[in-house]
Amino acid sequence: MKGSFNMIDCGVGGQGVVMMANIVGEACVRAGLRVISGELHGLSQRNGSVIAHQRIGETAISPLVPYGEADVILSLEPMEALRYLYFLKPGGLVITNTNMIHPPTETQMLAKGEKERYVRYDEVVERIRASGARIVEVDALELAREAGNPQTENVVMVGALAAVPEIPVGKEHMLEAVKDNVPKNALDVNVRAFELGYGSFKPGT
Repeated sequence: MKGSFNMIDCGVGGQGVVMMANIVGEACVRAGLRVISGELHGLSQRNGSVIAHQRIGETAISPLVPYGEADVILSLEPMEALRYLYFLKPGGLVITNTNMIHPPTETQMLAKGEKERYVRYDEVVERIRASGARIVEVDALELAREAGNPQTENVVMVGALAAVPEIPVGKEHMLEAVKDNVPKNALDVNVRAFELGYGSFKPGT
């Protein structure tokens, strides 16, 4: 492929952001594409912010996506999508889980009376839309439960990513990478999660 396809994977510790990025990276290798990844784990053991940069294509040199050049932000948590929105190119795509995980600092502020309420999901989405980004919303938790395991949210999101028309990696390569990265005793449930995520992608929503 000419040029590069740039991605940001993000979420909070414990959601499986790193595995999500590993799946995408392996899928690229299977498809014969050059891919460079860089991860920042943050406070991953304390529900801290976790981000992975991925650059796909022959012109990709640095593992870090420059500000304003990400084609896609794939986020397991909507406030994390908003946090890293400055990486997205004009008119780029945000695929976000609708399941919010409020940070401990926000709870602390509420307890001290410094805030009156939690940030609402619709407020986060409104700010993402106001930036000019396209957004696809995926209820990954509900789909993961439907698949048979609520811990497969990250695989649901990979499935949604696989349906993006612009991504240079095909569905079959992505699915094979899923099979190689999940526990063998949970293979069926993860395949179901991937397929449900793939079917959930509705551009323009």
